[in-house]
Amino acid sequence: MQVTTISTAALGDRSYVVSQDGAAVVVDPQRDIDRILAAVPDGARVVYVLETHVHNDYISGGLELARRTGAEYVIAAADEVAFDRTGVHDGEVLAAGPLRITPMHTPGHTPQHLSYLIGDGDGPGAAFTGGSLLFGTVGRTDLIGAERTEQLTRAQYRSARGLTATLPAATTVHPTHGFGSFCASAGGASAAAESTIGRQRDENLACTTADEEAFVRMLLGGLTAYPRYYAQMAPINRAGPAPLDLSPPPEMAVTQLGKRVTAGAWVVDVRQRRVFAGAHLAGTVNVELGDSLPTYLGWVLPWGTPVVLAGDHAGDVGEAQRMLARIGIDHPQARVVGVSAAAEASASYAVTDFGGLARVKAQRQLAVLDVRRDDEWRDGHIVGALHVPLPDLEDRLDELPAEQLWVHCASGFRAAIAASLLDRARRDVVLVDDEFARAGDAGLELTA
Repeated sequence: MQVTTISTAALGDRSYVVSQDGAAVVVDPQRDIDRILAAVPDGARVVYVLETHVHNDYISGGLELARRTGAEYVIAAADEVAFDRTGVHDGEVLAAGPLRITPMHTPGHTPQHLSYLIGDGDGPGAAFTGGSLLFGTVGRTDLIGAERTEQLTRAQYRSARGLTATLPAATTVHPTHGFGSFCASAGGASAAAESTIGRQRDENLACTTADEEAFVRMLLGGLTAYPRYYAQMAPINRAGPAPLDLSPPPEMAVTQLGKRVTAGAWVVDVRQRRVFAGAHLAGTVNVELGDSLPTYLGWVLPWGTPVVLAGDHAGDVGEAQRMLARIGIDHPQARVVGVSAAAEASASYAVTDFGGLARVKAQRQLAVLDVRRDDEWRDGHIVGALHVPLPDLEDRLDELPAEQLWVHCASGFRAAIAASLLDRARRDVVLVDDEFARAGDAGLELTA
C-alpha cells in the first residue's frame, strides 16, 4: 500500500492519495485538484474520495474530484450537504481493490467527524485522522460555536484516546491539520514529519493527560484567535464548491490602479515587504507572497471585497491567485505585472529593525504599535506599546494617536500588512521588520 502526501504549507494542511494494484483513494483534497491528480499513480482509478469532515479552513476539492474521476464522494451520513454523496457510518467497510476502508466516528473537531483506517490486510494499516488526532495534540473544538465548545472538547479527548487504545501501535497516523494550521489547538502540533499510534499514545496531549477535566481546562485555556474567513468555508463546502478556475484575470496598467482603489477594490501587492515600503502606489495593500499570504489576507479582507493582484512577475501573481482560491477568494478583477518597473509609485515609508527602534526610543518618546494576537501580547510585549491585533486595525484606527506609529509583530509579516493599511489611511508609519525574539537584546524593555 502506497501513501502519497500532498502538503499545502500555506494553510498547514495535508491531503493524501492511498493506492495499490490500480485502485486509489483520496483523503481531504484541497480545491486545486490538479496537484491531487498528479499524485495518482499512472493507470490507477480513484474509487473513493473521502472527507474526514466538512472543512472550516479551506474550500474542498472533493466534490469536483469525484465528478472528474467518477469516484464515490464519501462524507459522514450525519453531515447535511446540498449534493449527492455516499454517506457512511462508524464501522462500515468500503472496498477499493485490495484496500479496505473503515470509517471511525471521532467527534470533537466537528460533531460528525470521521477518521478512516485504511489497510490491505498486510500489516496494521494507516489511520487518516483529519482534525482529530494530530501530531502531539488535537484539532481545535471551538469552530462550530461557543455553546458547543466544551461538549466537543470532551468528545475530542475521548476520540483521541479511543483511537490510541484500539488501533495497533504500529498503525501510521496521517492527520489533515496541524502543520501550521489554526485548526490545531493547545499550542499547535509537533513538527514531526510522521508518527504512529504508539508514538501518539506516549506523546499526545490527550493521551498523556489522564484527567479529562484537566484536559478540558488546558485545551479551552489554550484556544487562540482564528482567521475570520473560516466562517465562510463550511457553508460553501456544504453547498458544494464551484470548480476551480485559475485562468488569469485581465491585465491592467498601473495607471488604472488608482481608479480601482477609489472604487473600493483591494489592490494587493505581493512584492517583498521592503521593496513595497520603498515605493508603491498609494492606497494599495502589501501582503508579501509566501505561506502566510492566504491566512492573513483572508483574515483582514472584508469578505466579498473585489481584489486586484499586483506584483513584479506573472508567476508570483498566479501563485497568489491559486493560494486565495483555496479559501474561496476567486476571480480577481484584474492583475498588474511589473509594478516595480512602473513610474506610478506615489508613496513610501521607512523600515527599521528593533535595534533602530531602540535607538530612536532612547532619544524621544515613540508610539509603538504591536499587531500580534492577544495571546502573544499576554506572553510578553514592549513596555508602553499600544496593542491592536492586525484583524482589528482598520476598525480601530480612531483609537490610535495621530503621531508617527512604529508597527511590529512577531516576524515582520503582519506588521508589513499593518503598515500598508496605515499608509493607505494616510498615517505616518515606520515598519519594524524584525523578529520579536530580538527585541530584548536590542535594548527594549519587555514585560515579564
